[in-house]
Amino acid sequence: ILSDEMVAAIKAYFPRYPTRQAVTLPALHIVNDRLRYVPLQAVVEIAELLELHPAQVQDTLSFYGFFKQDAPAGSTRAWVCRSITCALRGGEETLEYLCEKAGVEPGHTTADGRLTLEFAECLGACDFAPCMLAGKTLHKDLTREKCDAFLRSLE
Repeated sequence: ILSDEMVAAIKAYFPRYPTRQAVTLPALHIVNDRLRYVPLQAVVEIAELLELHPAQVQDTLSFYGFFKQDAPAGSTRAWVCRSITCALRGGEETLEYLCEKAGVEPGHTTADGRLTLEFAECLGACDFAPCMLAGKTLHKDLTREKCDAFLRSLE
């Protein structure tokens, strides 16, 4: 699963960290960035490279909700906040609306592979509730019109 390029990128972190175990999280990010998920075989290969047990790598991977393991995420991965502030301002309805328009359930990817819609417990942007993080862009004060524009931008 790990390409030569991924292995080289992971090894480049070795001098920057005190132990190989400390490279676990950067290694997971490298694989996730390239494959859009971290399959079980990649966990095994990362463990071999870092001289760890696969369970140690899996433990780190499963701690973070950011990583998908069952299937690749869409080209764009979007998290709709459902913290109390966003929920009070329509965050849950926003997620339902986006899912309905995109034709997916929360946590799933559209058939064309363009979008994975998920919920986030908190994005730390309560001033802009309801909000969504799509890729590296924070979409603020979401309305149905802004959701429609976001979905159109993926076409």
